[in-house]
Amino acid sequence: MTHDTTRMPDCAHGHGSLEADILAALWEEIPFSRLPVDAPAELKELVIDIENPKRVYAIYRASRRHNIQLLVEKFIYQLRYGCDSDDCPTSTCFSCRTRLAGRAPIRRYSPTSARTLAIYLASQDNPESRLCPNLQGSKGPGDAIKSLIFGPKPGVRSPERGQPKPFKHHSSYHRTNTVEDEERPKAPSSPSSPKTAACSGSAVEGNQADGDAVPRKSYSGTRSPNNVVSRVTISERPIRKDYRSFAANVFGTVAFKMLEWLTPQNLGAISENAAQLIPKENSPSRVDMLEGQFVPSGSTSVDFEEPRYDKSGSPRIPPQRPLPPDVRQAPGNSLDDGDKDLDRKHLPNGAASNQSTRPGHSKKRSSARLRTSTSARPQIKVTSDHYSEPHPDQPLSGLKSPRATTGQLDHLPNGFSVSGPVLSRQASSEKLEQEPDSPKATDTKWGNSDHHDREVNDVHPAGGDAVSESKPTRGALMDSESSDASNGVIEGEPSIDETLPQSLPILRNDTIDFICDVLQEDGTTETHLLEPPSIENSLRRRFKPLRRKRGADGAYHSNLRLEWKLFIEQSIFNTLSDPYAILESFGERDTLLDSQSLWYYMLRMTRVAPSLVLDSLWIASSSLFAPPRALQSPQSPTAQVFPRHPRPLTNDQAGAVLSVCFHALVALAPLLEDPKQLMDMSRIRSHGLTRSGSGAIASQPTALCLQYEDAFSDDLALRLARRLLTAIPARRYFDELLQFDQDEEETDGEPDILDTLLSHIEISNSFPQTLLEFSDTERQMHEKRVPVLLLDWARTIMMSEWEGRPEVAGNGPFGGALSLFEAMYSKRRSLMLADAAFRTEYFGDRLDAINMPVSWLTCNSTRQKVHLLDYPYIFHPSSLVSYFRGINFSRMSRAYEESHSLQSRIRAIVEPDSLVTEPHQRNVLQDLLRVPSAKFLILDIGRQTVIRDACGGGKERELMRPLKVHIGEDAGEEGFDSGGVQQEFFRLAMAEALNPDFGAFAIDDRTRMTWFQPGSLQPDWKFELVGLLISLALHNGLTLPITFPKALYRRLLGEPVTELHHIADGWPDLANGLTTLLEWDEKDGAVEDVFARTYEFSISMFGQPVSREMDASSTAEWPQFSSSVPASANPEDAPLVTGDNREAYVSDYIRYLTDVSVAPQFAAFARGFRTCPHPKSLRLLNAPLLQSLVEGQQEIDIGELKRAARYVGWDASHRTVRDFWSVVRRYDDGMRRKLLEFVTASDRVPVGGMRNIQFVVQRNGEEEGDGGHLPTAYTCYGTLLLPEYRDKEALAERLRMALENAQGFGFA
Repeated sequence: MTHDTTRMPDCAHGHGSLEADILAALWEEIPFSRLPVDAPAELKELVIDIENPKRVYAIYRASRRHNIQLLVEKFIYQLRYGCDSDDCPTSTCFSCRTRLAGRAPIRRYSPTSARTLAIYLASQDNPESRLCPNLQGSKGPGDAIKSLIFGPKPGVRSPERGQPKPFKHHSSYHRTNTVEDEERPKAPSSPSSPKTAACSGSAVEGNQADGDAVPRKSYSGTRSPNNVVSRVTISERPIRKDYRSFAANVFGTVAFKMLEWLTPQNLGAISENAAQLIPKENSPSRVDMLEGQFVPSGSTSVDFEEPRYDKSGSPRIPPQRPLPPDVRQAPGNSLDDGDKDLDRKHLPNGAASNQSTRPGHSKKRSSARLRTSTSARPQIKVTSDHYSEPHPDQPLSGLKSPRATTGQLDHLPNGFSVSGPVLSRQASSEKLEQEPDSPKATDTKWGNSDHHDREVNDVHPAGGDAVSESKPTRGALMDSESSDASNGVIEGEPSIDETLPQSLPILRNDTIDFICDVLQEDGTTETHLLEPPSIENSLRRRFKPLRRKRGADGAYHSNLRLEWKLFIEQSIFNTLSDPYAILESFGERDTLLDSQSLWYYMLRMTRVAPSLVLDSLWIASSSLFAPPRALQSPQSPTAQVFPRHPRPLTNDQAGAVLSVCFHALVALAPLLEDPKQLMDMSRIRSHGLTRSGSGAIASQPTALCLQYEDAFSDDLALRLARRLLTAIPARRYFDELLQFDQDEEETDGEPDILDTLLSHIEISNSFPQTLLEFSDTERQMHEKRVPVLLLDWARTIMMSEWEGRPEVAGNGPFGGALSLFEAMYSKRRSLMLADAAFRTEYFGDRLDAINMPVSWLTCNSTRQKVHLLDYPYIFHPSSLVSYFRGINFSRMSRAYEESHSLQSRIRAIVEPDSLVTEPHQRNVLQDLLRVPSAKFLILDIGRQTVIRDACGGGKERELMRPLKVHIGEDAGEEGFDSGGVQQEFFRLAMAEALNPDFGAFAIDDRTRMTWFQPGSLQPDWKFELVGLLISLALHNGLTLPITFPKALYRRLLGEPVTELHHIADGWPDLANGLTTLLEWDEKDGAVEDVFARTYEFSISMFGQPVSREMDASSTAEWPQFSSSVPASANPEDAPLVTGDNREAYVSDYIRYLTDVSVAPQFAAFARGFRTCPHPKSLRLLNAPLLQSLVEGQQEIDIGELKRAARYVGWDASHRTVRDFWSVVRRYDDGMRRKLLEFVTASDRVPVGGMRNIQFVVQRNGEEEGDGGHLPTAYTCYGTLLLPEYRDKEALAERLRMALENAQGFGFA
């Protein structure tokens, strides 16, 4: 809900003074967290005092809630009234709406509608950017309180001495009493007890629930001096209402209207009107007004009365007495000029009296500064200097506490008891730094661990409160027996007002288990929807557990539970909101804990206080946006661009914080033990689905799908994930700026932020020494869990941020998610991730398969804008094939249209009435332009001269046109080319070109793989021609009957061939031998003795062995017999391969095999291959996908073919059809390929499977005798003409004869 980068506070217009007042008031009223008396001794040694009010969790929550209310008020003013600017550009501003509407009537939002929209706008990320820049803000109350009538209510005389008191005096625990409270029996009053007490309606005390923004309906305080409890009655002016209207009956209730009445702005006006009806000594408390819950201090009760209506909907006005002169009505009322107790200058948002019909035009008054008027505690004057923003170079410990913290105090107020360590020293950071035994005095890689000098994070308002449980007040934390103590003075103990809140500086491993156990045992954990809801004993991994001290009777008071809850929440907030405390808590020996232990601790904390953990980490992650120190130096040109930050993080530190935060997000997911469930849920969510439905994608229980949805739709988790992903491009931008600032000789820069994150995850995959003990099954599950869930979180953010366009922002959370995908894809093998884990079919299902990839060809990605096709691995292979063929089809269509246009122009030239009048000249011109103007690329091929005829192809522009082949027409063959003739041409051409007898290519006897012949005698243009034929087939969407190793396709795509698995399919024996060499244990013998290999590359060329000692340089060459330079002799004294150089030997051997030995042949082949495809379109493909596009799929599944087949003249239940499939099912792979080639002219299955094949079985007469016609086929249409034979044996025999003797074309 706030900026993802820290911003300086706005100090204009007294903002800093107002903030100081808010913090000072909250400091006086909030309950302090103190270490309970039954805490283990180990914790007492670690506890520190919190002197900075911004580091106190209760103050942070209250101020954040106050700020979000003010933000909502600004949006309401913007929606309802606007900025009065004639050229306002903000679409949600009323002034902009008025300008765009022109003279058309425009309806103003109602208060309810405006508040609904305002809350939505304030709940979005970076809501301040949606505020109108010209907005001045409301300077008065809203319209909602104009219908309120203020008046006094007759007081009720209080009981005399000895009778029950109105309420039990409980130190620092202020409550409000209703009329019912006054009627209950009261405890006897002590003679020495004070007769006045402050009433507080703060979010921390009076209103404990986070989401509750409505105070009690009736308030009462202490008695006035004359023992009469004064009351202020607030009633609403009767209005006409239709009792049959649902909206009127819902939105017209007092409960709903209180949402408008009790806003910070309107509360100021209500308090002023109410204050004029009560004595000045009972003026409202500052915190009451700042928190949005006004409770008049003193003897005041505010009653909201709802008007009643008769059956007709008209207001029923009871008979009334003449109003007394002091009754005040909200519209038009103003305070007395002599009233100086309240100051509207520093009220939130400038709350003032309601004197006009529109907020912002009320009369301004100036008076004294806002003060708390509680009579139970002394006034503490706090200047704004205590809360001013520290200079970046100034130690932040200079931010003083508004409470007096110097020295010991002499007494404790009545009814107080002290739990936990008391303050026995002056609260200063210098004192703590001198303690040698303190664990905070250690310097590590992550920086100094002194938490008093640590940077104070500026806490901005967030969209929701972190924890939804109620907060007890300080009085509730005291032992119940202490409230009945005498009113005498306790000597020698400090007052609660003179102590500071306490917290743990870091969260150690045993401490995390302890605090989570305490919250679970006490039943004070946060209510959430995560699974499992708690971590049971069977899942816990711990050191020696810490124990709380128990009394002799074993009883445990509820007040101590609340005290523990406050202390634990403060400790979690204090640690997880500070990046340096995070590094110290989860760091060990200058490195982070192992991934699985870190995940376990986050799992424990997110099951007891998930909102607090996520919100604290969100605050800490703001430090990721602080520029490095080098960019802040005065010598850097970027020093004026970025605000100075006192302690910026290095990339190592930022990556560690990023890893901790991501592990917290991973811990939110349901705890699964089956890897298949984990992958299935990832597949379901990659389609943008909540549940699988029919199970076509993956079948998982609905309950598990909903648990996933609860975790991945949590607002605080999504907010944290967005900030983390936004930090990735920000840190990379800082690295780019640092490269410009560095000198040329300074080449050593910091590692990328994602390198630290991924290296932390990769360590877990190698089974390191973990801090906690886990079984092998748990480790194997964890190494799959973290990478998959990281991708799921990135995928979730991409889906939520996507606007339906292929171009997305590269410097936001979407761009950060793509960067995370890219980094993890490059290390997918070490992360043990398959290519399918990166696919996000959600995008491919919603993008156009033709126009989108064509527009991508001209798109230039920048830092601000990137294209989704720049990351092809997020798409399904079938989608990528569609995009690749869509690009080819677009280029083919363009070439076709250009030829058609050229034909039209030629026809206009050669017509009889044209400029060319001579018939002979027209005929010559037509012959010359026939080929350039043809709409198709037409090849006339003879069966005996396939390669020679194919060499007569046209220029490159002609190769882009659709292909038409005429084959064997000189020998009387007839065929209509609808695909089958083209397949036949390429089959013949590739069989002739790849024939090993010509010496250009070699075929492995075992794998049947084709590879270049090193030092071939064939000229380079023949290799280029072979590459051109493959390129032409790829351009026209045809598969070829060839088999090349994946190493060829990797090199064609520019991917390196350096690993053994890159050559395993083409040279399996060689790969096995080299693997054995690398894995050999020299305990069983030296490598040079066992393998006796020399450091040279050897191969047989034309029956002669040729060897060369391998050179690591890039200038190494292989001898070519076609060159005029004679080959040098084989080396005689090549060095042996040893245990030290065997890895280099394997790397060089692979390079010589796939690159050096065939360099000129491959260069010519690649030049021809790149003729037809667009260079950028090849980036859509990886090596396996390109191989399947060129070669198709060699495995033929008869079951899939049967499901894809169609029938003409009969159906699938016919006897002959059933006999046909029965015979075909028994075929081996060779006969299956012959059948597919007989019907479709290709023995390969195209990409996408059998569903992309046209296979039709058509009835072709009936054969009664032993002879009869053989089956025939229309390869152009993929149709098998099958006669109806008398039995299965006859069908099998005639079909076998047809398949083994098929060649040529003709019309049947």
